[in-house]
Amino acid sequence: MERKSFIQNSLLAGASLLATGAVSAGEKKAAAQPSFASGEPFHLNYATHDGMFRNSAGPNFIDQIKFAYDQGFRSIEDNGMAQRPIDQQQQIGDALAKLGMSMGVFVLDKGGNGANSTATGKPENLEIFLKGCRQAVEVSKRCGGKLTTVVPGDFERHLPIGIQTANVIDALRRGAAILEPQGIIMVLEALSDTPELYLRTSDQAFEICRAVNSPSCKILFDMYHIQRNQGNLIHNIDLAWTEIAYFQIGNNPGRNEPGTGEMDYHNIFKHIYDKGYKGMLGMEHGNALPGTEGETALIKAYREADNF
Repeated sequence: MERKSFIQNSLLAGASLLATGAVSAGEKKAAAQPSFASGEPFHLNYATHDGMFRNSAGPNFIDQIKFAYDQGFRSIEDNGMAQRPIDQQQQIGDALAKLGMSMGVFVLDKGGNGANSTATGKPENLEIFLKGCRQAVEVSKRCGGKLTTVVPGDFERHLPIGIQTANVIDALRRGAAILEPQGIIMVLEALSDTPELYLRTSDQAFEICRAVNSPSCKILFDMYHIQRNQGNLIHNIDLAWTEIAYFQIGNNPGRNEPGTGEMDYHNIFKHIYDKGYKGMLGMEHGNALPGTEGETALIKAYREADNF
């Protein structure tokens, strides 16, 4: 992605400084602050979602997509894409293609994060997962998305962890056989929502992806969840780097935009950029403030975090 140029203090202010020959401390500070060109693409490819710009662009998702493009965003993600009517999936895909934008992740439909766990080894759970894979192929054709989020489900407490892991690997290999010929990647997401979930750490996801050994089985590194479960974020990104196909963003606590919590997203984004990441980063979080003011603040937060 092209590196953007930052607009420095205005020519008019510069002319005034030359005329007076003196400036106050406050004016010097203001002159040192970059202003960001609205609509200019970011260094990294951040993906917005439905509702994020509802107040600025209205309730229609395609209008929100166009608004996001005008602010410099070049991708979207949509967890619920597989649940949308077929005509909506196609309309969103067409809008993205017309704008030259990309589709990020949509969730593979297997009945919920904890439901129908592939760790159990039950044939009926496996078939639900494989049905979701076949559905993902059709959704992908309509919306243009090539990434689908997979959460294996809950722990099966009466089985040893090694047996559960083998069951998950076997299921994912079956899924990869469906998705790989279509160029679709299932990305495994470790979550922090409940300790009942089987997949909770990036190293665990890394181990599984290596065992599945398919270009269609990679990691969705959700930085919010990994921060809550593991911390040491940049180190864990580096350890899992070769298997990461997608990132998601959210500050902790609160799960809102950069600048609203303990995570230094400016340094994290710069690290990811310097490592050469060319993929998408899903903005899977809320807005810290309500209304159009909150949406403006969110855009500003991304401009500041992306300023490197």
